[in-house]
Amino acid sequence: MFAIARLPPAFAALLAHVPGLVLVAILPMLGVPAPLSVVVAAVGVSAALVAHLWKLPVWWRLINLTFVPMLWLALQVEIAPGWFLAGFLVLALTSLGAVRTRVPLYLSSARAAEALAERIPEGGRLIDLGCGLGGPLARVHALRPDVRLHGVEAAPLNWLIARLRLLGRAQVGLGSLWDVDLADYDVVYAYLSPVPMARLWDKARAEMRPGSLLISNTFEIPGVTPDEIVELHDFSHARLLIRRMR
Repeated sequence: MFAIARLPPAFAALLAHVPGLVLVAILPMLGVPAPLSVVVAAVGVSAALVAHLWKLPVWWRLINLTFVPMLWLALQVEIAPGWFLAGFLVLALTSLGAVRTRVPLYLSSARAAEALAERIPEGGRLIDLGCGLGGPLARVHALRPDVRLHGVEAAPLNWLIARLRLLGRAQVGLGSLWDVDLADYDVVYAYLSPVPMARLWDKARAEMRPGSLLISNTFEIPGVTPDEIVELHDFSHARLLIRRMR
C-alpha cells in the first residue's frame, strides 16, 4: 500500500485493472463460461473495487469502473482508426502532462473571474497559473480593461487556444508555472489540484510582494488558513481561497 501511495494516481488506476484481467485469463482455464459482456463488466467492477481499497480519488474509481466497458462498447461500433488517433493526439496535447504534474484541466466559472476582477487594484497585474483555454482572463478583461493580464499554460493545444483567444488582451506564455517569477504581480490565481499547493505556497512566500494576493480556486494549502473565502455558488460549487501575503 505504501508503494501504491507513492505512484501517480493514473498509474495506480491502471495497475488496479490487473487483478480483473488476471481473473478473466484464468476463468477459461477453469472451464467457467461467461459472456464477453459479463467479463468486461467484471473487469470494470474489479478495477473500481481495487481503486477503492487503494483509496484512490473518487473520480479514478469511476474511471476504472467504466474504462474497459466503454472501450469494449467503442469497439462494437465501426469507427475508422483515424478517429482514435485523432482523439489520442488531442488528449496528448491538452491533458497528457497531467499524468506527470497531476494537474488536470479545470475550467473556472464566470463567477470566479468576476470575483477575481473585483480584487485587482487599479492598473494592477494578474497572472493565471495554468490558464487553460483562457476563459477567466477573457472575462476579467471584459470587466477590467485597465488591468494587465498574464497567463502561463503547459499544454501546447490549450496554450495555442488561449493565445489566439486573448490576442491583444493578455500575454500568455507556454511553459511551466514553476519558471514564472511571481514578484511582479498584484494577484496570482491558481486552479490546479491538491498535489502542488504546498509547493506553490513555498514559491509564493519566497517571491510575492507583501500585500499581494494569492487566490486559489477550491484547493486548499495544507496548514494555511485563508484570509477570505468566497463561495461562488457556481456549477461545481467552487470557492476562492484568498491569502494576502505578508
